[in-house]
Amino acid sequence: MTETVRKPRPGLGRGLSALMGEVSRETPVAPGNDAPGTPQGVRMLPVGALNPHPGQPRRHFDEAALEELAQSIAARGVIQPIVVRPQGRGYQIVAGERRWRAAQRAHLHEVPVIVREFSDAETLEIALVENIQRQDLNAIEEAEAYARLLADFGHSQEALAKLVNKSRSHIANLMRLLDLPAPVQAQVVAGALTMGHARALIGAPDAEALAAQVIAKGLSVRETEKLARAAKPGRSAAERGEPVARDADLIALESQLADALGLRVRIDHGAGGGRLSLDYSTLDQLDMLCQRLSGERL
Repeated sequence: MTETVRKPRPGLGRGLSALMGEVSRETPVAPGNDAPGTPQGVRMLPVGALNPHPGQPRRHFDEAALEELAQSIAARGVIQPIVVRPQGRGYQIVAGERRWRAAQRAHLHEVPVIVREFSDAETLEIALVENIQRQDLNAIEEAEAYARLLADFGHSQEALAKLVNKSRSHIANLMRLLDLPAPVQAQVVAGALTMGHARALIGAPDAEALAAQVIAKGLSVRETEKLARAAKPGRSAAERGEPVARDADLIALESQLADALGLRVRIDHGAGGGRLSLDYSTLDQLDMLCQRLSGERL
């Protein structure tokens, strides 16, 4: 019996780079241009003829930013055409859903588009990469986009890093956010937690409860890191930042040495040994200490 070897799905190839190059070379388009005045490759289509892609990686659209874009479009028109592909009796958006939504708010009846034939796989891949390169996604959406590109299109992290012009470590760190509980991921999407806060909570016990504390207290990323470390099991009281009861004999010995040396003395002792710390304020005190330790006459 001959085993069928599954071929890896082709990468983007001619897709995004060629497509974006074509779009960038187009002349800006204003609403109301008819066919004779429309730049080559660009046509005007009714807003209602376009439909968003169901696999669009961007699910959260900032209302303020969308309204600002709508006002700009109302004043200047859609500068960059929307990329679509034929679908049924209408067209499916491949790249430019945000512009399409803003055009609706601006009450435009038509928008400039570039129509291209893309397969389902190419359409999804272009939508993912285009959003990543334009930095249109929040951290969770971007992480999910990377996960889909790795799983569905067979990209390695190295190849993916080159494709989206990001470092491999950036991709790996973002994808780790998907290990967080869904409610914590939702807080990142909503903007209540930054990527730094979220990264600090990865692997922490009861990350959801810790996230609630971070938001309620307005903790910084550093404070969140400290909170997450303290919550991990097996930490000593000192590591958790809690006060530790000190041995009375050590305190007495510190006092004796301090009286003898005229310096502040600190002794930290544990099962594996300890540390003796001497604090000095001036170079004269340091010189005196060196003479005593070396046995030289004062």
